[in-house]
Amino acid sequence: MRIALDAMGGDLAPQATVDGAVAAARELGVAVLLVGDRARIEPELKRHRTTNLDLEVRHASETIAMDEAPTSALRKADSSMWVGLTALRDGEAAAFVFAGNTGAGMVLGAHLLGRTPGVERPAIAVLVPSPRGHTILLDAGANVDCRPIHLTQFAVMGDAYARAVRQIPAPRIGLLSNGLEDSKGNSLVRAAAPMLRQLPINFVGYVEGREINSGSTDVVVCDGFVGNLVLKSLEGFGKLIGERLRSTFERSLRGKLAYLLLKRDIEALRHDLDARETGGALLLGLNGIAVKAHGSSDARAIRNAVAVAASLAQSGVTQQVASGIAATVGLDTSAAAEQTPRARRFWQSIRERLRRDGKASERAAEPAAPPPPPPPAPPATAEPLRNEPAASPEPPQPAAVATSAPVVSPSAGDGASSASSAASTPSTASRETAASSSPEPETTPESADPRPSEASADEPADAPSRDTRDK
Repeated sequence: MRIALDAMGGDLAPQATVDGAVAAARELGVAVLLVGDRARIEPELKRHRTTNLDLEVRHASETIAMDEAPTSALRKADSSMWVGLTALRDGEAAAFVFAGNTGAGMVLGAHLLGRTPGVERPAIAVLVPSPRGHTILLDAGANVDCRPIHLTQFAVMGDAYARAVRQIPAPRIGLLSNGLEDSKGNSLVRAAAPMLRQLPINFVGYVEGREINSGSTDVVVCDGFVGNLVLKSLEGFGKLIGERLRSTFERSLRGKLAYLLLKRDIEALRHDLDARETGGALLLGLNGIAVKAHGSSDARAIRNAVAVAASLAQSGVTQQVASGIAATVGLDTSAAAEQTPRARRFWQSIRERLRRDGKASERAAEPAAPPPPPPPAPPATAEPLRNEPAASPEPPQPAAVATSAPVVSPSAGDGASSASSAASTPSTASRETAASSSPEPETTPESADPRPSEASADEPADAPSRDTRDK
């Protein structure tokens, strides 16, 4: 079995990567393909006795720095990461190990190896020590910005990984939050929870950070930003415990004697808490085994990362996880050409169902709208009788009394409308005001009606009569 190793990735490369590869070849008996700048790798190899060790160097002229954008890796076809993943894709290596840029590894892995059917974004799955063995934490840093559908896919991948690697028949899946109540969590967590409840997995709801090491949950799901913070915090706390134990046992003669009695147990505890002993984590969701080692890995950590990659390659975890995801989301593994469209249809149905459920809950939470007011009764349209005395209207308000009344011709009383014209719209009132302000032609005595006007200056000419209202 041959493991491809990016010899140029990591803070301590290429010295640490070459030393780790030599240790893995000597202690584990695996073949290691060192990929990188030959001019820098071979001087490091000359420091070791490599006789009878299956070590090969493959030149790559380019490297991907830790601070480069992940998408920039697509423009470096001769980088050590690209060449190593190509060897894995072409069957020249059973797995690929890298300690460099995590985002670049995910982008190139998806580009060269392809993603597992039903997966949009791969995730880093880390085994965290717990009283029951280990808890799977994902994502541990591959995806800093996530959407709810990505957390849903992480849960499906974690469920399949726990069944395949940990042999757990019904893994308990928890969503990392800042409390157990449904009202806790940010918008991403609250949006992903309803989707997880609709999946055929053993979703136990929200879990807090302290439950990662308690063993009460088998898989803890979070976005890559939170997962990486949790992982680095656990690593720092593990170092603190180791330093405190060392200072305690070295403080006195009695402590040194106690250390001799507990040496085996203390070494086992140190092995569980030391990040170097973990080696690396699987980049889950790719069509191939890619193991991510810590960026600050030393030779011991690189050696253990190669050991993790070799163990995963022998277990066939990629095929088992793909089958588990297909069984969960209902994919047809016999038709490879239809897997991606069917996977997209499944996740699209999850989105639509969540959108319908969200709208239904919003409608249920809204208060009932008051009934519309009844339409106003239509005004009377009866025309007042001519030559009938007009009824005395209510005395007008003092502010509404006109200082001067226009001369009203007898025809004005004939054209008076019903009571609805008295309560005219603002536009009609403005037109009447404009008409009243315009100068009127003088009335000659010959043209004037000899009968007295039926409406005085104090009474509106268009007021309906009492007989008309009675009718």
